[in-house]
Amino acid sequence: MADESLTAAAAKANNGLPTLPASTIWMINFGYLGVQTAFTLQSSQMSRIFQTIGADPNSLGWFFILPPLAGLIVQPIVGYYSDRTWLPKLGGRRLPYLLLGTIVALIVMCLLPNSGSLGFGYASMAALLFGAITVAFLDLSSNVAMQPFKMMVGDMVNDDQKSYAYGIQSFLSNTGAVVAAILPFLFAMIGIANTAAKGVVPATVKVAFYVGAVLLVITSLFTIFRVKEYDPDTYAKYHGIAKEDNTTGGNWWSLLKSAPRVFWTVTLVQFFCWIAFQYLWTYSVGAISGNVWHTTNAASAGYQAAGNWYGVLAAVQSIAAVIWSYVLAKLPNDHHKLGYAGSLGLGALGFVSVFFIHNQYALIVAFVLVGIAWAAMNTYPLTMVTNALSGAHMGTYLGLFNGSICLPQIVASLASFALFPLLGKVQANMFILAGIILALGAVAVGAIKETYKA
Repeated sequence: MADESLTAAAAKANNGLPTLPASTIWMINFGYLGVQTAFTLQSSQMSRIFQTIGADPNSLGWFFILPPLAGLIVQPIVGYYSDRTWLPKLGGRRLPYLLLGTIVALIVMCLLPNSGSLGFGYASMAALLFGAITVAFLDLSSNVAMQPFKMMVGDMVNDDQKSYAYGIQSFLSNTGAVVAAILPFLFAMIGIANTAAKGVVPATVKVAFYVGAVLLVITSLFTIFRVKEYDPDTYAKYHGIAKEDNTTGGNWWSLLKSAPRVFWTVTLVQFFCWIAFQYLWTYSVGAISGNVWHTTNAASAGYQAAGNWYGVLAAVQSIAAVIWSYVLAKLPNDHHKLGYAGSLGLGALGFVSVFFIHNQYALIVAFVLVGIAWAAMNTYPLTMVTNALSGAHMGTYLGLFNGSICLPQIVASLASFALFPLLGKVQANMFILAGIILALGAVAVGAIKETYKA
């Protein structure tokens, strides 16, 4: 772990926290690869799964409300209680929650793709309800497993290394997303069935979820066994706070009232960004199927081919995000806002272009632009917010900040019940709307004023 021989002067120069070896920062984040694989399988295949088992496109918003609703409730709870947790035999403060989330996610990832294989019948309420419940539990467990990684960077990494640490997290996140997104396409290429009986999810998707579950367990165990969190006394010393600061107080409403201004200005940007991406996940397969394969029949080979191609495009998005993350990492601190706003603007252009493109290969360009926005969304918000926090109630603050991701998705899903019919019930039309909303996010970056320590 950290070199205990660091001098007090060196620690002070790095805002109280010691400089960590690069290998430690990689291990702190390594399990994020598996968690993001699970999350991407859910987000990229969820619309396909529900439409395959009989959900009407106009009702998709109900199913997409469940994941952010779970995150909105669970992540602040994980943050609040992990601030007060110290279980050294189970890893420390954050790692016990990673272990719990991994176990539950493993089970649910094996259940979700089988929603149409349990004899409930096509479009039956039982099949759709089973799928909805498993999605809720998958997102709940993914949130429990995901939050510790964000918190451990805030806990253990000094301000000088924080951009690097979140950059590594972004790299591993996007690597997991590439793996998850491309698995069904690869499995179809090697001969695994990509179609099935009406109402049954194809084997390519099922096997992808099984592989993702195994990857989640392996990568999470690396972090659990290789990372040693700071005990409460050490944590308090490094952050310059009293040991009691994380065991007393922490009322959510009080913390929100005293949150630094950057917490709220970044939240405003997040509001626009996550509405746009919620529509990306909800309507991509249907839009691609309609524009390129000219079908809206979820049981058709064309629709399932569109589902696989969206997986490839999601991988393209993630690869573009990895490359662009390195570009953003080279920008000096006083150019963060320019990088943030410019990236979101390019992403907005990518969203709008999906509406106009009817060639599957031309869509690659659109999703490269979307990946540029995704890189900025994974690079800047947490860095800006954690740099403004003192270290007291770090987990609770980050759990509350997750509301800036979850609430917009809930708003987007609820609004879709009116907006989707208003736009002619054509899934490609939702990309015009999403592009406009993401462009508003780029404009909102102008309201951010970065600060350091609350």
